[in-house]
Amino acid sequence: MRHLLYPSETSESTYLIPFESYFDEGYRGIIFDIDNTLVPHGAPADDRAVELFERLHKIGFRTLLLSNNKEPRVAPFARAVDSEYIYKADKPFLAGYLRAMEKMGTNPGNTLFIGDQIFTDVWGANRAGMHTVLVGQIDKKEEIQIVLKRYLEAVVLFFYRRHVKRHGKD
Repeated sequence: MRHLLYPSETSESTYLIPFESYFDEGYRGIIFDIDNTLVPHGAPADDRAVELFERLHKIGFRTLLLSNNKEPRVAPFARAVDSEYIYKADKPFLAGYLRAMEKMGTNPGNTLFIGDQIFTDVWGANRAGMHTVLVGQIDKKEEIQIVLKRYLEAVVLFFYRRHVKRHGKD
């Protein structure tokens, strides 16, 4: 059994993930965190994000933005990338993840979750049974509560990397 704080895998960046391979493996939905996963914290959707979502939709993926932010932050971003969204998702609680899959018509076996934080993104998506990809944060400048969580995440990542080195991916 996989540790609930360990991602299924990691990627240096959202923009380096081989999404076509996941589609070939049967994945049909992707849930994304926004801040520091797709753009720096608080930034609007940029050309790179818009192009990524155009590519994903062309491949055949359903997409959804799952954010703990309020609607004025999430809705304009979702419009810019033409994606469904859930705001004030209360990650890591399960309800938002389950509602996201319901909205996309997917299930845990064919849904990916992409995010930059272990204690919200990865933990919640793992509990929902999804394949999780922990990506490197885009910008090191973050709110103090996130900075403090990053210290704890570093400890988890140390043990995760040691586990992967010894046992390979789960």
